[in-house]
Amino acid sequence: MPDLSPSMQVPNPRLQALAEALAALPHVIAVARGGSAITGGADAHSDWDLYVISTAPVPVADRRALAERFAGPEYGRVEVGNPFWGPGDEWALREGGQPVDLIYWEAAWIEEQLARVLDRHEAWVGYTTCFWYTILHSEPLIDPSGWYARLQDKARQPYPEALRRAIIANNFPLLRQVRSSFRHQIESALARQDRVSLNHRTAALLASAFDVIFAANRVPHPGEKRLLDRAIRLCPALPHHLPVLVDELVEAVGAPWNHQPILARVDALVDSLEVMLIGQGLLGAGGEVLPPP
Repeated sequence: MPDLSPSMQVPNPRLQALAEALAALPHVIAVARGGSAITGGADAHSDWDLYVISTAPVPVADRRALAERFAGPEYGRVEVGNPFWGPGDEWALREGGQPVDLIYWEAAWIEEQLARVLDRHEAWVGYTTCFWYTILHSEPLIDPSGWYARLQDKARQPYPEALRRAIIANNFPLLRQVRSSFRHQIESALARQDRVSLNHRTAALLASAFDVIFAANRVPHPGEKRLLDRAIRLCPALPHHLPVLVDELVEAVGAPWNHQPILARVDALVDSLEVMLIGQGLLGAGGEVLPPP
């Protein structure tokens, strides 16, 4: 498996002060930094992603008091108690306007996300190993008990072969083989001239295709951003002409109605992925998913 250890950096004083204040909230046992600041993809639009680990839910009133202490309303709306992507707060620092995204994880919940993939080898439809990747690509800022260090120690293990096979078995047939495949759903959306469904099912097809690509390469899934760039950078084995195939499919979906180019481009992408998997001994010659040797 490629070296996925985070790039350790000395946090700036503002970040450390915020981390220490977060660690003082009720039930908090660790604070870690993740996101593009750690993986090296930060740009002018990037925020600070901070993971706040607790043994029980952190009271919203305490989170609001922290925001009142650190946030600068002049830099945009202060949002505390967002439930949309899991418990979270979003605001910008009063000093300098740095955007901050606080993600609250209960310790038992994130431990379960690791156990699901590393112990039980359970696959999702798309994005199966993204939390594993997040833990690997994060840096503990406050960890007095060593809990986060132990979590990362568990995460730093070889990619389980049973998990690799499970992800391919759960995602590859959905691309085209089964009656409820994404290709079939795309074909139905085209017949109905349902552009919303077409967009939705194409996105799902790409999510499963990338889940298969990362699994085949024994690389934890890096999440939803810059997937093509990350696949090229992290994966030694790729479907032939992957960037062109992805671009052509996305462009066809956004073009005026024409069934054949879209379906042909779905087939071209799946064909290329199938050839790669057969070459790795993960599919049989007929495209059937093979069990572990």
